[in-house]
Amino acid sequence: MPEFERRCRSLLSSLGLCQPGDVHTIRRLSGGVASDIAAVSFANQTVCVKFALEKLKVQEDWFAPEHRGQAEFAWLQAAGCVVAEAVPTLYGWSDAENGFAMEFLDSPDIHLWKTELLNGGKDSGEAAAVADTLGRIHAASTATDFDRSAFDNSADFESLRLEPYLRFTARHHADIAASLNTLADQLAASRQVLIHGDISPKNILLRNTRPVILDAECATMGDPSFDVAFALNHLIIKSFHLPQSRSNLQQAILQFWKHYAVHVCWEEVRELELRTTRLLPALMLARIDGKSPVEYLSTDTQDCVRECALALIRHPHDTLAQLLESDPMKTTS
Repeated sequence: MPEFERRCRSLLSSLGLCQPGDVHTIRRLSGGVASDIAAVSFANQTVCVKFALEKLKVQEDWFAPEHRGQAEFAWLQAAGCVVAEAVPTLYGWSDAENGFAMEFLDSPDIHLWKTELLNGGKDSGEAAAVADTLGRIHAASTATDFDRSAFDNSADFESLRLEPYLRFTARHHADIAASLNTLADQLAASRQVLIHGDISPKNILLRNTRPVILDAECATMGDPSFDVAFALNHLIIKSFHLPQSRSNLQQAILQFWKHYAVHVCWEEVRELELRTTRLLPALMLARIDGKSPVEYLSTDTQDCVRECALALIRHPHDTLAQLLESDPMKTTS
C-alpha cells in the first residue's frame, strides 16, 4: 500500500472516524505547495485530510518543519471560537500521523475567491467580509485570557515567510536590501496578535458569500500588518494582471482596510496603516523575485510590478489611499 494512502487510512482510524478498511476512495487535492491534501471517502461521508510537507513544491529549495500542521490546527480552533462560520468543521489532530481531518467543503454554493477575482468578477463585499473576519480574530487574540501557548512559532514564520519572501528578495536587490531586512527583523520581533500568515484568495472559500479561511500553516503571534499587507498584495497584483478590473480592485483594497480598521483596539490605527504601507510594496516585489513568484503574470507584467514596487519602497507613503494614488501606481495604468 502506498505510504500516503496508509497515512490517510491510519489518521482516520486514530481519530475514530472509521476503520482503515472502511475507506473506499482517496483523492489527492491540488492547489497547494506546502502540504499533501486528500479527500477521503468512507460510508456516506467525505472528509479532508492534511499533512504538512518538509520540502515545499516550488522551484527554489524551500524547507519547513513538518510540525507546523499543529499551528494550523490550533489557528482553526482559535478562529472558530471567534467566527465559527469562518473555518471548516474540525474532526481532530493525530500525533501519530502528524496531520488532521476536517470538513470537506464541496458544494455548488462554495467558490474559491481567487477564481472569482481572476475571472474579473466585481467585488460585491467579499473583501470587506474577509477583512471583518480577520479583524475580529486579531482583536480576540489580544484579550488577556487568550491562550498563546500554541503560537510560539517565530522560527517557523522565519522559514516560511520572512526568509523566502523578504530576506531572499533582499539578496537580489542590494540597493534596498537594508530596507527589506529591517522589515523582516521588525516582523520577527513582534508578538502583537495571532496572525494567519497566508491570507490569500487561494486560501479563502466563499460559502454563501461569507469567507471560510484555510491553510494557516504559518500561524504565529506576530505583527497584524503582515496579514493585512499579505491580503492586499494579492489584490494589487491582480489589478496589474487585470487592468480592466483595476478600479474595482483598488476600491476593494480601501473597503478591506475600512472594515478591518474598526477592530483595531490594541494600537493606534494610523501606526498599523503606516507599517502596512511600508510592507506592502516589499511583498509585491517578493511575489516577483522571491521564492514564491506569482504564477499567472506575463513577463511584461512582472516587470511593471517590479518597477512599481521598487519605486514605492524607495519613496514610501503613509496611507493606503496615498499609495494607490501615487505616481508609480498611475504610471502602470
